[in-house]
Amino acid sequence: MQKIEKILIGIAFSPNLKANLFEAVRMANMFDAELVGVHVGEKTPEKEQKINALLKEAEVLKKSLKTIWQEGKPVDVILETSLKENIDLLILGAIQQENLLRYYVGSIARKITRKASCSVLLLIKPSIERVTCKHIIVNGLHDKKTEETIKTSIFFSKKLSCKKLTIVEEISQAELHVKVSDDKTLRKSTIVKERIKSREDFRVKNIIREVNCEGIDIKTQSIFGKRGYSIGHYARVKRADLLVMNAPTKMGIFDRIFPHDIEYILSELPTDVLIVK
Repeated sequence: MQKIEKILIGIAFSPNLKANLFEAVRMANMFDAELVGVHVGEKTPEKEQKINALLKEAEVLKKSLKTIWQEGKPVDVILETSLKENIDLLILGAIQQENLLRYYVGSIARKITRKASCSVLLLIKPSIERVTCKHIIVNGLHDKKTEETIKTSIFFSKKLSCKKLTIVEEISQAELHVKVSDDKTLRKSTIVKERIKSREDFRVKNIIREVNCEGIDIKTQSIFGKRGYSIGHYARVKRADLLVMNAPTKMGIFDRIFPHDIEYILSELPTDVLIVK
C-alpha cells in the first residue's frame, strides 16, 4: 500500500454515480494511478454516453479511464476483475446503516469487502465537489497487520493532504483483571489502566518511529471496550473523515451471528472506511 498503481471503481447507474465517479477520478489523480471502471451489466450506447458526459465534467484524468463491461453476479464480477487487473485499491459506494435482514444477508459492498484480495475504500458520503480530509483515525490494536495499516494511513494522509491522524488503541476490559467494587479496587483499576495505556503508546510509537510523518500531527488514544464497536463510536464522535482498519483475518457465519471487530464497522459505517489488505 506504499504505492497505488491501479484503482477500481464499481460503476452502478444509481443516484450516486456522479459523486462516486468524481471521487474516484480525484483519488486516481492524487495517487497518480490508472483508473479502471467496471459495470456489471449490458453495454449500451446510452450508458457509454452517460459515463463520457460525466467524465467531461470531472477533473481531467492524468491517465485515461479503462471501462470494463461484463454481465454476471456483481460480487463475482468485481472480485474477478480486481484479481485480473491487479487492482491495488477498490472503491465502493456503501449504505451507511443496514437493517437486520440486510445485515445477515449482506449488501454487495459488505460481501466484496469480506472477500476482496486488495484494500477497499467504502464511501458513504461521496461528493461532487472535493471535501478536504481533515482527520483520519486508524486502529492501533495489537495485531500483526497493524504496522502495515498504520503506515498505510500515514501514506494516505500525505496523499490526501490531511494534517491530523489519531491512532486508536482498542483495549478489552478483560485485560484489566480487576473487578471494581470499592475505592481500593477503583484505584487499582486506574493504575492498571494507566500501565496498559503506557504499554500501548510505547508499542505504537515504535511503529511510527522510522516513518516520515513530517507535516502530520499524530496523536495516540487508548479506549477500553469492544473491539470494532469502540473505534467506530470514537470515529463518529470525533467526526473523522476517514477510518482506517485492518482487514479481518477470517470471517464465517459464526462471526456474522456473533459480530466482532470489523463487523461492527460494516453494519453501521461511522464515516468513509478504508480496509487495508
